[in-house]
Amino acid sequence: MAGPLSGITIVDVTTNISGPSLTMILADLGAEIIKIERPVTGDDSRGMGPFWEGEGVYFLHINRNKKSVVIDLKKDDGRKIVYDLVEKADVFVENFRYKKAEKMGLGYEKLKEINPAIVYCSLSAYGQDGPLRERSGYDAIAQADSGIIGINGAEGSEIARVPVSVLDQGSAMWGAIGIISALFHKEKTGEGQLVTTSLYETGVFWVGYHMLSWLATGKEPKKNGAGHTAFAPYGAFYASDAPVMIGISNNSLFSRLCKVLGKAEWITDTRYETNPKRIENRENLRVAIENILQSKTADEWVKLLAEAGVPSSKVKKISEVVGDEQAEAIKMWERVAHSNIEGFKLPRLPFELSMSPAEIKQAPPKLGENSKDILKKIGYDEAKIEELLNEKIVQTIEDKAQTR
Repeated sequence: MAGPLSGITIVDVTTNISGPSLTMILADLGAEIIKIERPVTGDDSRGMGPFWEGEGVYFLHINRNKKSVVIDLKKDDGRKIVYDLVEKADVFVENFRYKKAEKMGLGYEKLKEINPAIVYCSLSAYGQDGPLRERSGYDAIAQADSGIIGINGAEGSEIARVPVSVLDQGSAMWGAIGIISALFHKEKTGEGQLVTTSLYETGVFWVGYHMLSWLATGKEPKKNGAGHTAFAPYGAFYASDAPVMIGISNNSLFSRLCKVLGKAEWITDTRYETNPKRIENRENLRVAIENILQSKTADEWVKLLAEAGVPSSKVKKISEVVGDEQAEAIKMWERVAHSNIEGFKLPRLPFELSMSPAEIKQAPPKLGENSKDILKKIGYDEAKIEELLNEKIVQTIEDKAQTR
């Protein structure tokens, strides 16, 4: 079944995590992604370990459903190939440092001359304006700059970033939404446009209610570990074998929790009868809850809490999530044929469309796997392709055993 973006062609010159995550979303939705990679090494994420049968897991995660074309963009003939691709494309995506695309001859104004209806997306570290716009930046750097690391963890604990690429993949989401919105506008008006987003903008947006709290109270938000500033009891509480995450946001849920714990008297206890009182006495409440939880395992408590309608979960290890019954039930994993990884599977996009579903149709490409096919598609004959190969302007894989 064709995805909702079937028929859309996207030229992708991104690398690392943010840009490739963006084009992965669009690829799963049916767009044709022509991934332009540098000669020899390709996308930086190909070299990011650990490795699975020689393949970097970062690259494997976010480059499915794409076609790899190796082009030397430092050479005029290499840029000419990109111009030829852009002429027939709908979207161009880059995540270079500020103005690098312009210096390479791949800026919006230049590509708009070639294709006035092009939707051009620039995903950067800090955005297109301001004193930091020229800085390069990784996810952790933007986490620090946007305040996320400053509120992450518990008071007195070691400084820690959120250990997933929350801003790389968050900015990818905003970029994808921007591109789809621009394509919808283009369908109605025929106009292309420039779409911009950044890791920093994403981080500032994510911490929005913490900033509003500071504006409202003048008080710097505190680190809460697994807890929550506005509610108690809320956080991770240790059972006999593992922590249990419990979330109580109102008196009704607190009453249910008290009954499960065998502490109905807490419901009318003046220390705990309202959420503000529970926040004031959160430490006493935490110790009391953990003393009770020590009598059973995390799984036993989660079963009892769930039966009572109390939001809770065991704090799971990654190894537990991989084979989780719930993940299997909602089909979060899709098996994909891979040339050298047996039983290869990838997590699907976290939403479903009933009539035009996203789909993982093919594993991430080998470096240069599609170079010849794409060049032929845009009108290059065999002689010209051989010339480009000999001059090392383009690169392809010759070992057919590696292709899928």
